Amino acid sequence: MRVTITALVLVGTMLLSGCSATLLPYAREMGDMALLRTMGVDAGEGDYQVEVTVSTGKRAYGLQGESQPSLVLSAQRESLSAACLAMQGLSDSYVFYGYVDQLLLGEELTQRSVWPVLDYFAQDAQLGLGVQLWAVRGSTASQAVQAGGESGVESRLSTLQTDSEMGAAGASRTAGEVFSDLLERGSAYLPALRVQETEQEGQTALLEAGYAVLKDGVLAGYLEGESAKGLELLVNQAPSDVLEVPLPQGRVVVRVTSSALVCIPRLENGQLTAVDLNCRVTAEVAEVEGELTQEDLEQVKQAVDDRQQRRLTQALERLQSWGADCVGLGQRLAMADPAQGEKLLEQWPEVFSSLPVQASVETSLTRLLFLESS
Repeated sequence: MRVTITALVLVGTMLLSGCSATLLPYAREMGDMALLRTMGVDAGEGDYQVEVTVSTGKRAYGLQGESQPSLVLSAQRESLSAACLAMQGLSDSYVFYGYVDQLLLGEELTQRSVWPVLDYFAQDAQLGLGVQLWAVRGSTASQAVQAGGESGVESRLSTLQTDSEMGAAGASRTAGEVFSDLLERGSAYLPALRVQETEQEGQTALLEAGYAVLKDGVLAGYLEGESAKGLELLVNQAPSDVLEVPLPQGRVVVRVTSSALVCIPRLENGQLTAVDLNCRVTAEVAEVEGELTQEDLEQVKQAVDDRQQRRLTQALERLQSWGADCVGLGQRLAMADPAQGEKLLEQWPEVFSSLPVQASVETSLTRLLFLESS
């Protein structure tokens, strides 16, 4: 029933999305409105079910566009609708939600369920599922929204999204992508952030903290470090880091630029018995100390292969322990063998956690120009 109702809601939201971003309520001057950019949602305390914190980012007024400090509002109520409505009484300006494009979920809320928040965004005409979504690890969304101080946190979140598109940060996700994965796969991943104090007393910043994995709408756990990089390989996003390979005469620094994963099912008598994952990685030599021989390059290539294979294995072991195929391996296996696709999908939820998975990596190494000519 949830799938049917939600599908209808999503269609309605898509029809409304074309005008909701520009449809301003009544005839109001822009300077009289608080155009919200960021919303944080936390589990409420006591009689309240939810706490909502919103922020405008730095605001501009008048023709000169004087910059004003970020406006932050917060309210606890028994529902998201009531909390959002309560914001109107907390601001001298009209609070407008049509520009919200960043959504943060506190850890306690993800431990309860993210369904109410995603349902609300799917149905609200001013909001929608196109917002960028983050989980706040070890803290509240309210603290994360206020991490930017008077300047606001909006520019930091926008930078993370842009860096992700350029391959300089982890994978970004929209609320719609997470919502669809939960409906279709029963699990989803989303980037996590951590609130951390800076060297300046009393100030905090938002830092990347791996990925949160949801199962049935509830937090299953986090992937960080090497396992987080492994998840990026599983979803065909090149890990946003560089690898340093020591050699007897120096070192080589390698940057991974792309990756592609192929899933191959192994069947016996129509039953899925194992899965082979072949990951093709492209990397470029970024820095070199000393002279490199062809043998050295082969050693570098093998080191990159081994590092990526360990990352894939660690990520898969964690996901299998949670029974959360948030990267859609089952769907890719079905596409790899269309004749058995439907049967493979039927078996997948039962066998995923215990199915043997063998990961292999093959790296194509791009050599520097001066090496090619030497």
